[in-house]
Amino acid sequence: MILLNEHPDLKIIRSASFDPWYNLALEEYLLKQIEEKQVILYLWQNRKTVVIGRNQNPWKECRGSQLEKDGGKLARRLSGGGAVFHDLGNLNFTFLVDRKLYNLEKQLSVILQAVKMQGIEAKFSGRNDLVVNEKKFSGNAFYFTGKAAYHHGTILIDVDISDLLRYLQVSTEKIASKGIASVRARVVNLKELKHNMTIENMVHCLKQSFKDIYAEKGQDVLEEAYGEDNDNEDMAALYNKYASWEWRYGDSPSFDVVFEHRFAWGGVETGLKYKNGIIQEAMIYSDAMNEALIRKISFALRGISFKSEAVAAAIRNHTAGEADQNIVQDIEAWLCNKIDNL
Repeated sequence: MILLNEHPDLKIIRSASFDPWYNLALEEYLLKQIEEKQVILYLWQNRKTVVIGRNQNPWKECRGSQLEKDGGKLARRLSGGGAVFHDLGNLNFTFLVDRKLYNLEKQLSVILQAVKMQGIEAKFSGRNDLVVNEKKFSGNAFYFTGKAAYHHGTILIDVDISDLLRYLQVSTEKIASKGIASVRARVVNLKELKHNMTIENMVHCLKQSFKDIYAEKGQDVLEEAYGEDNDNEDMAALYNKYASWEWRYGDSPSFDVVFEHRFAWGGVETGLKYKNGIIQEAMIYSDAMNEALIRKISFALRGISFKSEAVAAAIRNHTAGEADQNIVQDIEAWLCNKIDNL
């Protein structure tokens, strides 16, 4: 148990690499190394990258072939949520913490205060966005293990919006559900609001804000830089995972039925392959924030009868915490209705 008067161990880490596979590998490596009472602020950038959520379908979320033809990379992260575009006009942050110290409001306050130090008032909006005048400059996502957690996000400072639009494929259903005309209409680079802002300005402000909010008076905050020259076996294995086709694209079996729908909490695409009345393969693609729940429901559907009653029972047996009960109920009702009307 952590006593309230015990100071957390604080650290700031910055990656010198612009390779998304390396940076995501380092993120997971740091997560696995988190110790009790530890909080790490990890800052990193990727060169021309689309990063998709844990449960997303890469073929639908981005123009991967065009991205790779242009020298970019597709990456998949551990957390849920939607696809994002990174270039060197974007700064990524990750809070890696002892799970007992996870505090979303406190973590977000570091980002919001850093932006305020640049003379810009921002706020948290919706399920995962930071906005200025209702325009998004940061998307956030979250991942939890038994003893640790991370919260990461983007900060659009001077991103090439034309490239963002070129490589991301945003569904018309998502645009319609948000009541917006286009992606361009709802995102903003912070440099548009403060013309002399730079990545280094923001890095400085984030470091200062992190120390102001987390450090006690006189407490040391260790700062480290990581580069691709300090790999070890664990990092090499993680890099190979993030660079692999299997992780980034995964299996794409030919499904017998595919259902799609967009709920208030996110989009869902469910593919089912069945034989002799039994579901052999089930895959749920989604930008829902709770990535673990979506994967659990996918696994629950495998090996059961292709009947609405069996599907309902399987989904109901994998209930989530109170905050996500609506996701379970929505998927159950929707999927059963689809099967009954085939």
